[in-house]
Amino acid sequence: MAKVTSKLQVTVPKALAIQLGLRPGDDVDWTISGNSLHVTPSRDRRQPLDLETRLRLFHQATDRQRRRQREAPGTQAEVDRGWSREDLYERGGTR
Repeated sequence: MAKVTSKLQVTVPKALAIQLGLRPGDDVDWTISGNSLHVTPSRDRRQPLDLETRLRLFHQATDRQRRRQREAPGTQAEVDRGWSREDLYERGGTR
């Protein structure tokens, strides 16, 4: 049994959510029939993406992120300190 909160929200019991295949973020449709309220998964449900599509989208996103990092001001490529991290390791002794 579920209760209506003060914000008029209702929690779907886990057993029913599993049976209907509901996941967080899914839309549901509410319908009134006489004195009953019916909750059904939205008809506009997206099908899960296949592995090939998911990988393609992932690669597109990582390519966009790499472009953004290259174009961002103040990136490592644009900063010339006159020394590199490797120079710190190669100079030997302690301070």
